[in-house]
Amino acid sequence: MPDQAADFRQFFLHMDEKTGFNELVATVAPSLLEGGLNPVSASRVAESAYSFEPELINLDEGFSLLNLYNGPTGVFKDFGIAFISAVFEEFTKNGEQAMILSAARPDTGVSMAHAFSGRKGISLVLLYPSGQIRGLDASAFVQNGGNIIPIQVKGTFDDCQRLVLETILDRKFSKRYNVTSSNSINAGRLFPQIFYYLYAFIQVKNRLSGDLIFSVPSGNFGNLITGLYAWKFGMPVNGFIAAMNANNSMGDFFLGKPFVKKPLVNTYSLALDVSVPLNYERLASFYEEAPAVMRNMVYPASIDDELTLSTMEYVYKKYNIYIDPHTAVAFAAAQKISEEQKWSGHAHTIVLATGHPARHAQLAEKTAGKAINIPESLRALQKRCDPIAVIPPQLEAFESAVASCF
Repeated sequence: MPDQAADFRQFFLHMDEKTGFNELVATVAPSLLEGGLNPVSASRVAESAYSFEPELINLDEGFSLLNLYNGPTGVFKDFGIAFISAVFEEFTKNGEQAMILSAARPDTGVSMAHAFSGRKGISLVLLYPSGQIRGLDASAFVQNGGNIIPIQVKGTFDDCQRLVLETILDRKFSKRYNVTSSNSINAGRLFPQIFYYLYAFIQVKNRLSGDLIFSVPSGNFGNLITGLYAWKFGMPVNGFIAAMNANNSMGDFFLGKPFVKKPLVNTYSLALDVSVPLNYERLASFYEEAPAVMRNMVYPASIDDELTLSTMEYVYKKYNIYIDPHTAVAFAAAQKISEEQKWSGHAHTIVLATGHPARHAQLAEKTAGKAINIPESLRALQKRCDPIAVIPPQLEAFESAVASCF
């Protein structure tokens, strides 16, 4: 994490709704990665990373939707992953080689494979837990001349995360292959999500007449911590809603109580089904810096499945817009906190739409009462594929499987 705060105000306070997303990224990135990118290389990275951009949809005086699913795999993580893949290619353009290790779930694995496929000088190793692997293109695998190496681990996602960390700490192996990670444990993957907060701000700032609030679907809390850093780096914002499902993992923490692990609850908003958030330490560190400010800026809300489904129905009937269950959690939380804080007429809340509703087509159709069009690109994500290797959750087995590909 940054040892000192950047200051973006000199850039985005002079931008407005006419500023393109790539222009914003190219302008701000050199300060975000101080010493890593200059304005010329930042422009190359922005152009290489983004053929897509966020979309801010104004619903009414009180609410907007920030669509973050316009990327190739229909999830908000496309933004951070696309950026870091382009950065790594920029860093290796003089003939260097790098190996990217990532513990992968079906959505993030596909997103990373798409972003890194064909990147020169880079190999991407994806570690999947037991279960089906879907959406990968076998023509991009190493044995077929590509740069993607999917490996399945006979274990859990936590086992995959552990193997990534152990491999990075194996200095001999790491030095040999020039190893790093593209999971959110790498702040370089997490922090580019700041760009779409800044983009939303410059889109809406000239029509704001009151406070600005962001409502953020929160499971591992990566999206929330990047929003908080955007504020720390100078973005004028008055608060964030930490929108959680029934797991409510951090609700007590945001109210000043100690963090206590709770039993996991399975919900419709499954990406938010987390009992121990991966970004807990980052949030705890942020709170230590400014506890009073933080407790007046972050509003926790817990939304159950019943309200999640009714909110999906409400948004479709009122605005003729499909939303996925994670976005519905954030929208319901925004309505709940707005009523509790009596913000009506005094604040505008931007709800982060983090996933394409067609990724949850059956649920979207059930709540809207009308069929949803599923883009062909998302249909392809359901295609099953086989890994290059299946291994026990042991470091030696993993490193041997990787080495066999070279």
